[in-house]
Amino acid sequence: MYASRTTQIIVGIFTLLGILAMGFLSVRLGRLEIFPAPGYTLFANFDNIAGLKTGNEVEIAGVKVGKVTGIALTDNRARVAMRINQGVEIDSEAIASVLTSGLIGDKYVSVALGAGDDLKEGGTIRQTQSAFVLENAIGAFINSGGSSGSKSGASSSAGNGSSGSGTPSPSAATPSKTDK
Repeated sequence: MYASRTTQIIVGIFTLLGILAMGFLSVRLGRLEIFPAPGYTLFANFDNIAGLKTGNEVEIAGVKVGKVTGIALTDNRARVAMRINQGVEIDSEAIASVLTSGLIGDKYVSVALGAGDDLKEGGTIRQTQSAFVLENAIGAFINSGGSSGSKSGASSSAGNGSSGSGTPSPSAATPSKTDK
């Protein structure tokens, strides 16, 4: 039992449509651009870009103005290449920062404009602010004992037995076993 010619043609058309749909979704979900938007490339050097990836957005005042097109390590710093949309001018006094969308969202590059001359193709944003790394902040908090005072103030207070008022505290002579 062979299928008729019209059945074969219909199956072929549906197969072709399925392949085209999968190709479209792959390009769309993979954030690939077959024809990149017109614009120019700028660079910025960061000490830490923790989680920033190629394809993440570049924003000015919360408005998408480009995207990250490349990341490389140069002179022990992360060199980020950004494709900026045509018509958007970024000046030499701008500040590029790596920020997070929401509490645990994607990273993006935020650019705060300054008052310098406009950067041209291949220019570098000199002033940068690295990513905030939550793990480092938690580690610093844990290592400091979770105290709200400064580390140096806490150690000088505990080290000389003073309570901060100039008079020695009663517990300075004998160590307490209930310290946590």
